[in-house]
Amino acid sequence: MVAPGHNSESVTQKISSIVLERPIMLGWLGGFTVAFGLLMMLNIAIGWLLIKGVGVWGINIPVAWGFAIVNFVWWIGIGHAGTFISAILLLLHQDWRTSINRFAESMTLFAVACAGMFPLLHLGRPWVFYWLLPYPDTMGLWPQWRSPLVWDVFAVGTYLTVSLIFWYVGMVPDLATMRDRAIRRPVQLVYGIIALGWRGSARHWKRFHAAYLLLAGLATPLVLSVHSVVSLDFAVAMVPGWHSTIFPPYFVAGAIFSGFAMVLTLAVPIRKFYGLQDFITIRHLENCAKIMLATGLMVAHGYITEGFMSWYSDDKFDIYMTLNRIFGPYAPAYWLLILCNVIVPQAIWFKKIRTNPAILFVIALLVNVGMWTERFVIVVTSLHRDFLPSAWGIYDATQWDWMTLLGSFGLFLSLLFLFLRVLPAISIAEMRTLIREQKEASK
Repeated sequence: MVAPGHNSESVTQKISSIVLERPIMLGWLGGFTVAFGLLMMLNIAIGWLLIKGVGVWGINIPVAWGFAIVNFVWWIGIGHAGTFISAILLLLHQDWRTSINRFAESMTLFAVACAGMFPLLHLGRPWVFYWLLPYPDTMGLWPQWRSPLVWDVFAVGTYLTVSLIFWYVGMVPDLATMRDRAIRRPVQLVYGIIALGWRGSARHWKRFHAAYLLLAGLATPLVLSVHSVVSLDFAVAMVPGWHSTIFPPYFVAGAIFSGFAMVLTLAVPIRKFYGLQDFITIRHLENCAKIMLATGLMVAHGYITEGFMSWYSDDKFDIYMTLNRIFGPYAPAYWLLILCNVIVPQAIWFKKIRTNPAILFVIALLVNVGMWTERFVIVVTSLHRDFLPSAWGIYDATQWDWMTLLGSFGLFLSLLFLFLRVLPAISIAEMRTLIREQKEASK
């Protein structure tokens, strides 16, 4: 749905002018400066890590997994909303996806880029990461296929590849539009090269729609499979709190929950600062909020099921782990996730809340905080007290843990700011098609 008063030319002009005609705004420059500063902090943190080793982090025995795995699971989850919006809603013929699918797809790529570096850094020897790949080896050494780390490589690699191709193919018609409307010759050449010779012929459109639909079909099962594989990193272990068959659907629901929270976190300021209220309407925000509410209820159901299965199993280690999460040293983190992921989203039941961008933005931020805290609780509280009291310990994140986490935000935001500056944030071709269909339906 697009606000009335627009035609194909006005849509093309408004979206393309953000990149081709609008000068660099002070807000964009200030935001990019902050993001780039955080990115430089990430480079410093990674450089020190490579020099000194993973001992600079707070990981220890028994908590051998720390912020790196927490950040990895969280960032992978952020990317799921982009694929959900682009692929599943496309197959379901939901036209409201059109205004937000482009930057949601871009968010997926940037989030996967942030997520992919953490398992490699956690290896301790990231320069030999290629040992995880099944490359021809004269020594006859192959990856350990029973290792969840190898599963992650293939799951994340497949997800990134399909998402990247899907994003690029969907942008080709818009790149041709940018090429044709650009004034400066170097800009025309750059857009012309990456537009792959698009001329908008009937044959081009036929092949485009066939390829786009095929890629959507390929991307759809990835929404379920990728985070299911990530959840198996935990579920295949015998650690209390991890060894659970509920983890795959629980993690998938949590991924879509946090992903849509990030979509709202980005959509609200983008529509405000770029004046896109006509394209990203209240209806789009409300629909995203409804999906966030539905997946949030699934996550809450997962919390209840975890507690019930712990009690029903009558396993003293599982029962102690649950009580330790609620009343132990990390109890504040547990109650924070309950507040952010269960209690706060209940406000979305009210239409006045769903249609208020400012309140939705705050709720989305709190959900993002809560979902990161949830991953922290899952990782740390299951490890810090092992089966024997002699193996108990406390995990305290160091400054390098926090610098790496904040630096990953710098990488994500730097890529996002550059994307908004050089590529159309909303699909021009799909918006024009939507306007034409709306006019035909109104006749």
